[in-house]
Amino acid sequence: MSLTDVRPHSDRKISVIFWVLLAVLATSGWALWSGWGNAKFGVFLFVVAGWLVSLCLHEYAHARTALHGGDISVGTKGYLTLNPLKYTHPIYSFVLPLVFIILGGIALPGGAVFIERGRIQGKWKHSLISAAGPAVNILFGLALLLPLATVGTDTAHPEFFAGVGYLAMLQIMAGILNLVPMPGLDGYGIIEPWLSYANRRAFANIAPYGMMIVFLLLWNATINQWFFGTVIFGILGWFGDSAAFAAYGNTLFHFFHFSLGGFGGN
Repeated sequence: MSLTDVRPHSDRKISVIFWVLLAVLATSGWALWSGWGNAKFGVFLFVVAGWLVSLCLHEYAHARTALHGGDISVGTKGYLTLNPLKYTHPIYSFVLPLVFIILGGIALPGGAVFIERGRIQGKWKHSLISAAGPAVNILFGLALLLPLATVGTDTAHPEFFAGVGYLAMLQIMAGILNLVPMPGLDGYGIIEPWLSYANRRAFANIAPYGMMIVFLLLWNATINQWFFGTVIFGILGWFGDSAAFAAYGNTLFHFFHFSLGGFGGN
């Protein structure tokens, strides 16, 4: 057996950038738990780092599912390294989603990996590739919410759990919003293989603007209040005091008072 048979494939080696994001997430989490430093800035770093980590995992899930579906090109493109700089549209996929949560508290992952769909056979495989990303966000959110279900608001570490609660809320929000069947979002990608060619071609013109359309719709007071008040807080209500921690985390995160709608807006 040669060395090339046992050493990790370079196209699947986790990038330094992802490790740095994990380090920032862990360090800021430790600072919040121990009460070291400024709590507001700590929550901001914790949530931003956690959000960027989740975006990397979201895109990795798409790529990994595509790899098993037949598109072996995702490896050579660097999609399996968890390196955000390797994705097709870093601005659309990382900068804009980050701006959305900073300005409006709205969690929307963008499309980043280019899947060579011609290599993949079967409608179900195409649907699973699109569903893999939102599934990661929902699982990430549940992993954060389950511990919160056992913690009361009288905890000795309220700022830490506020950061966890707000990050969990963003993950659940991202999973739900990305499942909306809007062209350009993964929800549409799930149903697209089952549509006629004429419909797919017609909806393709909307795809570049799908994420922005959803973002703007959430600025509508009625839609905003229903989505956040009924859907998001309804789900958080299943997990103890998670809603209270998320609300506190939102306040700490937006310490600069520059929210333009979204959670807590309108």
